[in-house]
Amino acid sequence: MVAFTAPSVARSQHVARCLGKRSSAVPRRPLRRTAPATTCASKSPASTSGRDPLPSVLIIHTGGTLGMQTEAFDEPEKLQSSVQGAVVFKEGTGGDYTKTLQPGKLLQNLVTTVPELQTFANLEVKVLMNKDSCQIGPKQWIRMAQELHTRRDEFDAFVIVHGTDTMAYTASALSLMLSGFAKPIIVTGSQLPLSMPRSDARQNLIDTITCATAGFSAPHIQLEEVALCFGGVLLRGNRARKTSATIYSAFDSPTYPPLARLGVGVEWRRRALLQYEDTDGVAYTKRAYTPRLKLDPNVIRLPIVPGCDPKKVYGDLYARGVRGIVLEAFGVGNMPWTKETGWIPWLRSQRKQGMVIYLTSQCESGELHPELYRTGSLALELGAVSGPMMTPECAVVKLMLCLAHPNLPLAEPIAGEL
Repeated sequence: MVAFTAPSVARSQHVARCLGKRSSAVPRRPLRRTAPATTCASKSPASTSGRDPLPSVLIIHTGGTLGMQTEAFDEPEKLQSSVQGAVVFKEGTGGDYTKTLQPGKLLQNLVTTVPELQTFANLEVKVLMNKDSCQIGPKQWIRMAQELHTRRDEFDAFVIVHGTDTMAYTASALSLMLSGFAKPIIVTGSQLPLSMPRSDARQNLIDTITCATAGFSAPHIQLEEVALCFGGVLLRGNRARKTSATIYSAFDSPTYPPLARLGVGVEWRRRALLQYEDTDGVAYTKRAYTPRLKLDPNVIRLPIVPGCDPKKVYGDLYARGVRGIVLEAFGVGNMPWTKETGWIPWLRSQRKQGMVIYLTSQCESGELHPELYRTGSLALELGAVSGPMMTPECAVVKLMLCLAHPNLPLAEPIAGEL
């Protein structure tokens, strides 16, 4: 791990407004000292100039496109005729995940390419792993949660650099496993590597650090949840979904408004923040920190397909080790009931063996009302759990968490996911 202590730099009037003096109402612990051997810059003169010290931010690198080297990509001129100059991975590689990636090199790349980061915080980088995000799952989520749990008292905010493909799963997992963490944890990444001229990584990093440290400058908006910052919006982590593989605004939140929009200024939606939710943005709600660092990965998502016979297609899932099903029904909770494609008999056989079933919808938004339909009502009678709709990514992780913690109700919100 390597630390970077920010030097004092001149700021424009606009940046000064964003980075105003710390509010006396915001408690602050002394910044952690780092050993000289682990720092790659001189100590900030802030402590000797009479200024309040900058907040400390730990950047945890897990992999993804942001930190890739350009060697992982074909030269644009070779692709000009076929994809209009877009830059893509060399065929068959899926990118470059250098096993020897070191925090010092990564941090130097960050502060050289994005020097503005130094005006917001004292940064420290830890390379926890360096993986394609399709290789990140429950084991890695537990590892990230353990790292955050261990370092919670050492830093003011945390940034997770992550690949985009499973970013919504990871954001959901961290929000649920670290319920009540009460410090900013923001997941971000990019569609193009930081080293490329048109990369979105630079702006995503600036936006992420801006939001992570917003509690230490006017107007003192303190984020106390896991969020996802990408393409100029800050989203609640367990409500986010990846909606595009190619555009920079790659994520959306179909069931919950953005926490903030970042343009010339930062437009916060105060009443959407977790600590003010359901209070019209007025009353502060303190949530107890309840880390839950276990997951049962034996969960599957099953969309109901017209004409599909579940007995033939899925068979006895419980006998094969599956313990939880996120069943994606039609509309508000409907499913086929014909003899040829009867889902109820199959669900009954699985429930009798102990399968946990969460009933959700294939729609991106709206309310669930399975009781309005015959099959939906029967599914509820069998013991399927339904309620306010979670995203499919969040539903999968919540089911993993509830299987590992049997006393935790599936339909009970713990991190603003419902």
